[in-house]
Parts: sequence; structure tokens; C-alpha cells
Amino acid sequence: MSMLDGAIVLVAVGLALIAAATRRVNGRMVLAVSAALLVACVFQLWREGLYWQYLPVHALLAALLVLGWRRSRSSPRRALAWLGRGGVVGLAMVTLLAWSFVPVPELPAPRGPYAVGTQVFRWVDGERAEDATADPDDRRNVVVQAWYPAASGQGVAPRYIDGLGRLPSFVSLIPGLVMQRYDRIDTHARVDAPVATQRTRWPVVLFSPGYGASRAFYSGLLADLASRGFVVLALDHAYEAPVVELADGRLATPVERFLPDDPDRLRYMSERQSVRAADLRFVAGQIGRPGAFGPLLSERLDPQRIAAIGHSFGGASAVEAAMGDARIRAVANIDGTLYGRAAIDPMPVPFLLLESDHRETRHSRHYLQGNLSLVQHARAGGYRYQIAEANHYGFTDVPLYLSAPARFAAVVLIGGSRGPALTQAAGNDLLAAFLAGPLPDAPADVAAAAARHSGLSGAALSPRSGEGTRP
Repeated sequence: MSMLDGAIVLVAVGLALIAAATRRVNGRMVLAVSAALLVACVFQLWREGLYWQYLPVHALLAALLVLGWRRSRSSPRRALAWLGRGGVVGLAMVTLLAWSFVPVPELPAPRGPYAVGTQVFRWVDGERAEDATADPDDRRNVVVQAWYPAASGQGVAPRYIDGLGRLPSFVSLIPGLVMQRYDRIDTHARVDAPVATQRTRWPVVLFSPGYGASRAFYSGLLADLASRGFVVLALDHAYEAPVVELADGRLATPVERFLPDDPDRLRYMSERQSVRAADLRFVAGQIGRPGAFGPLLSERLDPQRIAAIGHSFGGASAVEAAMGDARIRAVANIDGTLYGRAAIDPMPVPFLLLESDHRETRHSRHYLQGNLSLVQHARAGGYRYQIAEANHYGFTDVPLYLSAPARFAAVVLIGGSRGPALTQAAGNDLLAAFLAGPLPDAPADVAAAAARHSGLSGAALSPRSGEGTRP
């Protein structure tokens, strides 16, 4: 939301509430302020085009003009006066509700030393059938967006999310209408920017998003991680992410097939986790394959330095992928509940469990038990850290879709007062420090990274025993 947007909305709603509360605001003043706001709306329309959020603003200003005109000419009958006031208040409330979502969210700028480039790759894994469709010949699509250290920040901005212009009615739980102008979101990355030359090959981090989430929802976190010297390959898992553009241009939306004899959906989630892990392993196999990532990136990815990380269900998928693929040298689970083998098998590589505040996210017993088991079986050691006043969604861009008043209401209801910018900054400081050891083979000092932020608690996990101080 720009300063002009905020000023128009706040003044219009404030004028409406004051005019409805008292007749001491004369009609001429209401007319003058409403007319000035309409001029500002015309300027905003000329400068940025029409946001759907402005439709109730326009209706409210029209109602205020009528109210001001009636007050300036005569005293209307009491019944009509109260009806007019009620209508103005109602439109003011609708305006505030419409502006719960900002037209163009602003993402925090990356904090690393590199500019950020990006490319999208849409592949078909010919070895795996697609079990989400009825076509027996359908093969598994794997969609990856690469975020990488760039030599220059010049170029064309990428699309924020697949399917813009033809989104479904809802993207996860967000109305598709809300995302109408998300083509204007600045992800602080540029398409096909030249790769930074400080290294011949860059370490690679595979990233899997949360259940039912798009890779786009993590653009702030991923661009920042790439700016620190990692090539981040973020996946969209077809038929589970809210919208995915497949290799042939079709849009895939979620397909869920719950089983009647699986009331807790543990078997279903375990099966989907295995599909995701196979997606991650497929992408790991593309690294180092000649030409797989095009002329710009193919020779710049280090197949000997690969990590897998993920948020929520993506973290669980990264854990399973690391358990079954020797190419993956480290794994990080960000707030993920583990299913299937991920919850019981030993972890063979260095491991980071990065958690939101337990008091605010209220992790389930299944989450606590699974991750405690994994921590206790971390054969190569690792770390466990918790970020105070961060909730589960603070690792995503989603809170930034909301206006400041709506974010405040969300904090009151579900916590997360640290906010996404500070949560992602703390999380990426820990991730970068952790990954520095197994990937760039540089000294890792996770404790020092944690000390730069308030409210972080945790400890190192001893190899084999997995003992450590639980946050």
C-alpha cells in the first residue's frame, strides 16, 4: 500500500465515521473533502490503474458527496438522515474490509552481498507416473524456480506466482481476486541476470514449500538466501500447490484423495511426503547434468554441495529426501511435522531444526514426538533453535499480503508479533551459518548468528546421541 493509498482510505473512512456520528460537520466541508479525495483517486487511477480495493472507496465517496449535498441544502427528515448515516458507516466498514489485503505487497529487500537472479524450469519426469490424474500415460511434472547470486541487479522482474491472469477462485485460502495486481510485486530478483563470478560453482539448496503452498509464498526468504551465496532451487509440487503451470502450459490445481480408513490422514500425508521427496531427488539428479539448467546455470551449480530444506510439510519432505539420497549433504526442517520414515529413521547428515515459538504456533503432539525422535537420532549432529514471537506463517510472505491493521489483528489472534521480515532475517542468518559448514566448507558459527538476534534459543546437537538443550 502506497502512502497515497493509505491517505485516501484513512481520510475517507475517518470522514465517513465523523460525519455519521455528528451533524456538526457541515455539508460544505463534507463536499470539499470528498471532492479532494475523488481528485486523488483519479490521480491514483492514472498513475497505477484500477485496484479492485478502490471500488468501495469510490462508492463511499459518492455516498459522502450525496450526504454533504443534502446537509448543505436542507435538514432531511430524521428517518432519512439516520438511513444515510447508516449507509455511510456500512460503506466505511466494507472499505476497511476490502483494504485488509494490500493491492501490491512489498517484500523485504535481500540483505546478502549479492544481487539476485532467477529462472524457472518446467520438467517432466518420464520415469514416474502422475497419480493425481486419471490418465495412465501422464508423467510427473516438476517445476523449479532457481534463485541465484547474480553479478548485476538489472533486468526484467519475474512473475510473482504461476497463473497470473488466470488464477483459480482461491489460491490456498486467499481469493484469487486479491492477487490481481501481484504482477507488480518486486521480488528483488531479475530474470536471466548474469551469475556472480566470485565462485566457479555455487552450492545448491533444494527448497520445498508448505502443504498447499506455492513456492511464490517464500519469495522474500528465498531471494535473501540466494543473496548470501547459495543457488536455491524452489519447487512447486504439482497437484498439491494451489496453482502450478505445467511444462505444457496447463494450470494444475490441488487434487486431494483422502482415504476413508485413514481418519487422521497419517498414511495420506506419508504418501504425499514420499512423492515430494522423489521430486527433490529428481531435481538433485538434474544438478550437474549437461544443459539441464540452460546455458546460464548448468555449469555453475556444484553437484557435490547440495542441501535440502523446507518449511512445514516441505521440511518433512526435505528430511525424507536426505534420508534416501547420498548427494544431499545437509538438511533443515523449518517447523515441519514429520510423517512416515522421516519421523523414525536416523538422520545421516548434519541437521537443523528451526522452529517458530511453541507458545504461539502450538505445535501438535505428532510434531513434537516426530522431531524429538529425529533430534535424538541425528548421527552427524546439528542444531535446534526456536525463534520467540514468530509464528508458523512468519517464514512466508503471506502476512505481507495484509494491510497494517489486518496484520495487527492477525497478531492478536494467532501471534507472530516478530513479523515476517524479522523472522526471515533471523531464520536465514541461522540457515546460512549452518549451511556454511557442509556446503561451502567454511567454518560454521550458528551460535554467533543466533546471538545477533533477540529471542533465539537453542543449542548444538551432539553427533550420534543427538543430545542438546531443547528450546
